[in-house]
Amino acid sequence: MGDGSAKSKPVGAPIERHDMLFWLKKTIGYWLMPFPFCLALMVAGLLLLRSTRYPRAGRRLLVTGVLLLLVLSNRQVGQALLRPLERQYAAIPELAPGAPLPEPLAACRTIVILGGGHADRAGFSATNQLSSSALARLTEGVRLARRLPEATLIVSGPAAGNGATHASVLAQAAVSLGLDPRRIVQIDTARDTDDEAQELRRRIGPGVPFALVTSAWHMPRAVALMRRAGLAPLPCPAGFLSRDGTETHAGDWLCDLSGLEQSTWAIYERLGAAWARLQGKL
Repeated sequence: MGDGSAKSKPVGAPIERHDMLFWLKKTIGYWLMPFPFCLALMVAGLLLLRSTRYPRAGRRLLVTGVLLLLVLSNRQVGQALLRPLERQYAAIPELAPGAPLPEPLAACRTIVILGGGHADRAGFSATNQLSSSALARLTEGVRLARRLPEATLIVSGPAAGNGATHASVLAQAAVSLGLDPRRIVQIDTARDTDDEAQELRRRIGPGVPFALVTSAWHMPRAVALMRRAGLAPLPCPAGFLSRDGTETHAGDWLCDLSGLEQSTWAIYERLGAAWARLQGKL
């Protein structure tokens, strides 16, 4: 059977490997985001411009970085990159009081809100601490919870540093919006969507339908990971950033932070899906 020290290695090794892969993913992902990537190109270009051996390469890197940043900051480019992700799953329509619920939604006894980030701010309400994406997710989750009075609301998200867990801030915000705290369950150990899928498998069980609430641009990857884990999520997307209208205005061709934000989320999701496929999780 072996001694205790022999048994401890197989237990610790997967945890250490998981941590290493998690931070490797975060580090690589950060530097492949539009702004850090373009900034790195420009800084490298400026450094090479000061050298006597590679000034031409420096000019090319600098120009490439500037042009790429302008392209990815364009509103139309951001919309074009984000729209295919947000169109994969339709939003849950307005649910009129007294009207029968859609059958797939009525079958759900659990509503899950995936974490979307917050900032710890003393003196601020929980809703005002949430990021815009987290607030959109929470609003949709509470809306569904009001129409499913018997459903449990699961909120997810760990702490960033020594502050409050994201799950606790979501729970507090849900209570401030009128939800009974006895209906809320917190998951504060899952660090990413794959961790959330594994935790939900333990809590809900495979094949049991539940309403999954996350940002529309994140929903395709979230659903794929949940289904890969044997779960049965009903997609309930929130926080749509792209528009389906064909009418455009002159301002839609401008370059600004909104365009860069949309491009960033679109690239972030595609990189996340590529990483999951590389690990055999999609």
